[in-house]
Amino acid sequence: MNEPRHALIAGAGIGGLAAALALKNQGWQLQILEQSAVLSEVGAGIQIGPNITRILHHWGLQDALQACAFEPERLVSRSALYGHELGVLPLGQAMRERFAAPYFTIHRADLHGVLLQALDQALTQGSSAAHAQLELGQTVQSVSLKDGVQVQTNTQSLQAALLIGADGLWSRVREALWQDGQPTPTGHVAYRALMPMADLPAALRNPQITVWLGPALHVVQYPVRGGQAMNVVVIAHNHADAQQGWDHLVTAHEVLLATAQVCGPLRALLDAMPAWQRWVLFDRAPLPHAQAMAQGRVALLGDAAHPMRPYLAQGAGMAIEDAQALAVALQDRPIPDALAHYAQQRWQRNARVQARARRNGRIFHLSAPWSVARDVALRIAGPQLMNLPWLYGHVAPGT
Repeated sequence: MNEPRHALIAGAGIGGLAAALALKNQGWQLQILEQSAVLSEVGAGIQIGPNITRILHHWGLQDALQACAFEPERLVSRSALYGHELGVLPLGQAMRERFAAPYFTIHRADLHGVLLQALDQALTQGSSAAHAQLELGQTVQSVSLKDGVQVQTNTQSLQAALLIGADGLWSRVREALWQDGQPTPTGHVAYRALMPMADLPAALRNPQITVWLGPALHVVQYPVRGGQAMNVVVIAHNHADAQQGWDHLVTAHEVLLATAQVCGPLRALLDAMPAWQRWVLFDRAPLPHAQAMAQGRVALLGDAAHPMRPYLAQGAGMAIEDAQALAVALQDRPIPDALAHYAQQRWQRNARVQARARRNGRIFHLSAPWSVARDVALRIAGPQLMNLPWLYGHVAPGT
């Protein structure tokens, strides 16, 4: 392949950095364009299953992950109204034995930092044939497929052989080329809180993942930062507010109104949180075909292609899977063929995860009498219903 290996990556979040890290040994000249003026990763905790940790380990990140992630022993579902246990999924060693990789919880900013540090070390230590340049304050304004790829940002005109749109839910790359409309509000809102474990009452320092299921809401809690902090997320139905973004501070009273009927133990946990941020959930329909992920020399990756509702804990994970698949496709194919192959490999899996996440949201938020049937099913067959071999057992190409 004699064509120049110059690639633009729009977005320096988890997906964009993962793409750069996956491509670092292929000799690409990488230009990462981030619209924010300051590089940071917002949000709170995320879960990364064996399908994802297997890739991160392949990239040599075992020690860095071990230093900041937490490995819970169980995932427990409980009734948000009454507090009783509904079902249990063993994690910890059980996940390692079944899928040859761990199940971690981690703060989103910590995972972002691990990827950024790994990319920086690979490039500055001369262990890679690639070169990467990160440019902040760069907003994509237009994209043209004439003579390779031409990108106009707010400050410069750029030309490259490849463009990777990893610029998230509100992707400017997708808007410029696909022109398939904006994301739509789901009618759900997430309230997120983070608290040092040492500041929590001892009775609330739970070292596992707990999912509390209730009518029109659910709550997820788990440790992050190596077990040093508790991450809590409330997701409730709310059709009144369609603000974008992660960082809208809200009062405890708003969270109280959304969770007024929950049981005493859950109420104690929510009341212990010192501050809450609101995140209104938007998404898109599951991918309809491969062409929704790639056109010519432009590929979409992560939320830019397939935003995930947070009911399967796979948003960041699918972006990392995308990055590995894209890098493998680009190893020995002309760019248009490689991107077509990448999209063909990825779109159905991503669409399946999108659809399953939507389905989980409906199941989590059931009201009586349907919630009674859900609870009985979890008590009888919890591990079988909660363990997903098709998801966690996926082995990415090249790993």
